[in-house]
Amino acid sequence: MRTIRLDIETREKSFLSKAAAFSSESKGTVYPREKDDIRTIYMQDRDRIVHSEYFRRLKDKAQVIMLSVGDFRTRLTHTLEVMQIARSIARALRLNEDLTEAIAFGHDLGHSPFGHAGEKAISKYFKGFHHSSHSLRVVEHLEKGKGLNLSFEVRDGIIKHTKGKNGKLIADSSGPSTNEGMIVRISDTIAYANHDVDDAIRYGLLKYEDLPKDIIKILGTTYGERADTMIMGVIEASMEKMEIDIDEKVLKAINDLRAFMFKTVYESKAILEDVERVNRIISTIFEYLLKHKEIIEEDNLFKKADIPYKSDEELVKDYVAHLTDSEAISLHKKITYGKLNYI
Repeated sequence: MRTIRLDIETREKSFLSKAAAFSSESKGTVYPREKDDIRTIYMQDRDRIVHSEYFRRLKDKAQVIMLSVGDFRTRLTHTLEVMQIARSIARALRLNEDLTEAIAFGHDLGHSPFGHAGEKAISKYFKGFHHSSHSLRVVEHLEKGKGLNLSFEVRDGIIKHTKGKNGKLIADSSGPSTNEGMIVRISDTIAYANHDVDDAIRYGLLKYEDLPKDIIKILGTTYGERADTMIMGVIEASMEKMEIDIDEKVLKAINDLRAFMFKTVYESKAILEDVERVNRIISTIFEYLLKHKEIIEEDNLFKKADIPYKSDEELVKDYVAHLTDSEAISLHKKITYGKLNYI
């Protein structure tokens, strides 16, 4: 009997661009997986990610560290914004929206509590810790203690969603193997370049009039205008190509905006104070757990990886990265009971 999945795969071949990744041509999964009657392999991947515990945990993980005043956007809202931007670009270019959604939903699963500050704090104890590689570890080994057994294309897009070692946004040797993965990589930058400005103004760290006029002239004055300009910069530059590109003027404005944000916001006194607080919290937890691993063993919400651990530090790293912001703060309070004035 012909399945709905086969109909979808046939429609992909007739409608999608030659530059798209076709579901029927996926390199498949590490372990055999039964084909679904309704969903393609990328649709299954997307659904597995959305229904995972690590995806749900993103709702209580900070986007920009703002422990003192709360957080307007979380890792979950950021992920949803990345997905929406990426899907819009994929649809305009007739690429595979299901693959694009799956990569976008999974790209930040491995983020630690407290945003990039938490990531840096963990890396002091476990060298080389980075959210992109840990996101891959989540989908391959940690979710449910056995991973999600996702397709090669989704796993490739997740591990390669950040810029390469040379800092280039557009594809280089470290880039994703699919155009859909490249779209997510760019959409991630478009999303945070925009919403971090929005949040910084809301928190009083930045005034609209502080934004460089030359950048505003190119990108636009509002959140919506800036997002539209960036998205169209990708679509128009990629329309007649077999690869993803972006308008040079728009790319320069994005890079200039990011440089401005690093100088005025990410390295501001308020943020650096929060970074120091995060360092204290993560350091206290990490050092305590190295001596009291029974806490990890007794936590029913945490599933250890299905592969042998090489060190105690690796186990503690997995556990600490799995914590939400509120769980980390709560655990830190229990460890330092009576010494809570600075939390």
